[in-house]
Amino acid sequence: MRPAELRERLHGVIAFPVTPFKADLSLDIPGLRKNLQALVSHPLAAIVAAAGTGELYSLTMEEHQQVVQTVVEVVNGRVPVLAGVGFNPAIAAGLAKQSAHAGVNGILAFPPYYPSPDDDGIVAYYAAIGEATPLGLLIYSRDWFNPGPALVEKLANLPTLIAWKDGQADARRYQLIRQRVGDRLHWIGGAGDDMVPAYYSIGIRTYTSSIANVAPRLSLKLHELASAGRSEDLSELMNELVIPLYALRARRKGYEVSSMKAMMDLLGLAGGPVRPPLVDLAPADMETLRGMMRTWKPWV
Repeated sequence: MRPAELRERLHGVIAFPVTPFKADLSLDIPGLRKNLQALVSHPLAAIVAAAGTGELYSLTMEEHQQVVQTVVEVVNGRVPVLAGVGFNPAIAAGLAKQSAHAGVNGILAFPPYYPSPDDDGIVAYYAAIGEATPLGLLIYSRDWFNPGPALVEKLANLPTLIAWKDGQADARRYQLIRQRVGDRLHWIGGAGDDMVPAYYSIGIRTYTSSIANVAPRLSLKLHELASAGRSEDLSELMNELVIPLYALRARRKGYEVSSMKAMMDLLGLAGGPVRPPLVDLAPADMETLRGMMRTWKPWV
C-alpha cells in the first residue's frame, strides 16, 4: 500500500489492541488471535500492532515480530495494519523493516529514548525511520515529545510522512500546528477516547481508540455522533461510559493499559497482566471496574 493510499484509508476509528500476556508474562499469541478475530469484524480505519496500549516498550524485537505477524495474518488485508516502532534509530529502523517484510501497511513512530533533544536530532531520528521502508509513516507526539508548529513543519518535509497522531490533548497547540502545516499531513486525535468531543470540534475526523479492545461498537458510535455534530447524544455516552473509565485509568500510572486488559478478562477475551514498570489494577480498583461493567453491558 502506497503512502497516499494509506492516508486515504485513515478516516474513522483506529484500534490499538493490547498485547496479551500469560501469568508468567510470556506472550499469549492464541489470546491475541482470539481478540483480533472479534475486533476485525468491525469497520475500522486501521489496526496498530504493538503500540502504546500494546506495550511496545516491553517487547523484544523477536516478540514484536511475533505480534506483528499475528496481526497481519488475522487481519488478512481487511483493514490496514500499522506497526509501532521506537527506542533509537537503529532499533526503530530494524523494527520497521521486519514489520514491512511481515506485510504491514504503515509505520507508527514513537518518540526516541532521549528526552527533549535538539530539533535537528529529532528530524534525523524520524528521517532514519522513514528511510527504512517505503511505507507511509505516522508520527506519534506523546509524553515529553510535544513539538511546536515550526518543528512539525520541518518534519512534514519527510518524504513518506503522511500523518500526525497527537497524544498530548492540547487542543490549542494542535490547532496552531494544523494551521501552520495545513493539509500536508493527515491529523489524528490520539490522546484517548475521552478527547473525541474536543478533537472533532476542531475538525479532526480520525481518532485512536483503546476502548475498541472491549467495545468497538462504542468507539465507532463516538466517531459517528461526533462527526454528525450530535453533541447531546455524544455527551450522554461520554458521561455514562467513557469519562468514568478514564477517571479510573488516571488513578495510577499504567492503568491506561491494565484497566483495558482487566476489562477484557472480565469479558472472556485475553488480557492478562501487564509487564513492569506498568502495574495491574489494585483489588479496590478492580471492584470499581466490576461495578462499572454493568453500564457497559449493552456495548460489549
